Amino acid sequence: MHAAEVAEGKLSRREFLARATALGASAAAAYALIGVSPAKAQATPQQGGTIRIQQDVRAMLDPPTFNWPQLGNIVRGYLEFLVQYNADGTFEPRLLESWEVNEDATVYVLNIRPGVTWNDGRGTLTAQDIAWNFTRWCDGNWEGNSMASRMAALQNADGSGPAEGAIEIVDDLTVRLNLTRPDISIIPAVTEYPAAIVPDGWSGNPADDPVGTGPYRLVEYEVGVRAVLEKDPDHPWWGEGAYLDRIEFIDYGTEGAAHLAAAEAGEIDMTYETVGEYVEIFEAIGWVQSESVSANTIVLRTNRLAEVNGMRPYEDARVRRALALAVRNDVLLDLGYAGLGTLAENHHVCPIHPEYADIGPPDYDPEQALALLEEAGMADFEHELISLDDDWRRNTSDAMAAQLRDAGIPVSRTVYPGSTFWNDWANFPFSSTDWGHRPLGVQIMALAYRSGVAWNETGLASEEFDAMLDEASAIADADARRDVMERMQRFLIEDGTVVQPYWRSLYRHSRPGIIGAEAHPIVEIHVHKLALEA
Repeated sequence: MHAAEVAEGKLSRREFLARATALGASAAAAYALIGVSPAKAQATPQQGGTIRIQQDVRAMLDPPTFNWPQLGNIVRGYLEFLVQYNADGTFEPRLLESWEVNEDATVYVLNIRPGVTWNDGRGTLTAQDIAWNFTRWCDGNWEGNSMASRMAALQNADGSGPAEGAIEIVDDLTVRLNLTRPDISIIPAVTEYPAAIVPDGWSGNPADDPVGTGPYRLVEYEVGVRAVLEKDPDHPWWGEGAYLDRIEFIDYGTEGAAHLAAAEAGEIDMTYETVGEYVEIFEAIGWVQSESVSANTIVLRTNRLAEVNGMRPYEDARVRRALALAVRNDVLLDLGYAGLGTLAENHHVCPIHPEYADIGPPDYDPEQALALLEEAGMADFEHELISLDDDWRRNTSDAMAAQLRDAGIPVSRTVYPGSTFWNDWANFPFSSTDWGHRPLGVQIMALAYRSGVAWNETGLASEEFDAMLDEASAIADADARRDVMERMQRFLIEDGTVVQPYWRSLYRHSRPGIIGAEAHPIVEIHVHKLALEA
């Protein structure tokens, strides 16, 4: 059915590949169904060498509590994932050899790749290891465990762990997931950076105890400075690639000028990402540019649970709606990200998501914004807008503050360095946060807006919204799911949940001669693909 929709122009190639491979088709089979061949790499990689990557090196956590993709990039050299999400939209089996999903997406059979071994000599990867990871992911009482929101269809009634019989070990290399309700997002969920696979019984810090199945070993980890991976000569790896001897992640802070200076000085070989005005500058110095279409974005949001001077100023929906009405999203895109993106509509569902509903642009009405604040008794309240001290997030927040002031709304700005901002990002009363791409709109909704989940930074807790999310997550057909998503999008706008102004095009630059450095929609770096040209 979906292949026919591609032929009729109703479905993009990327959407088709994501849908088909998420439900068990191989990438080769999916491409064949629409009569095209996947692109083939032309450059020949050499064995050996070092690649140095500009990237933040943040404090390490237990994987299910990872809250930034940079952590996933570093551990990806030795902690591997069941499935990998590729830039073309396909889901590629890694520690899984394959999977099957029943017709209503209530049963998933996971077939584990045979012969995968742990790097500390404890033996081979088994179904018990996979079951241990799913069990940990279901623990909604574990503070910071964002995987719990992704595993809601496997959880028991109180969300403290898996439902009885939900995780079934069939044999040493097979796990069956028996969901409590249909959920099409399980495979996309296990590709995400908090879903790194650890051995049965393990829990801790991967920087202190770097046990895994991958081809590299961690030899250095200093927060804010550097992380270093080296090829592990004592561990027989199952996969193809892992060409390099050494991979260095070097932390130059958040300023693009520092990244550019490092490139011009020959201190790095590729960027984690390149933003704003530096996109053109890196291209001008002769570095290779790659771009990824993405649902990566910035959210300027209030937290209705946060207290300011003994009150909760954002508990009132009129205050939240007023802030959105006073802001033009096109101004935020131009001033915040140099226009390098597309306009968004304040509901966090992207046109590249299969279930996106086009409900038109948000309203802009500064006079109505002031009237709502007067009605709420908040016209004289001074809002404090907090942001990270970097280029695009700081600039976007500055642009919003300026528009609010132009509308007659008092606002001050506070800018924190990363070490301060990242520690408390979800709890600020009014702040900006960057959110990564997810293949499905329902994934974003589950991570950011379901009641009580680890990454819910707005304080939204709505049984009505949660029920719509459950309904949407159970519908495999994107056209049918779009009807529910439209209701969810309208709910978020009418609630004034967020100002979400634009979708970012993602850019990455590398010096000539680097293989595998292409931009990725979730800013992932698949380190086993990195190499130097022969």
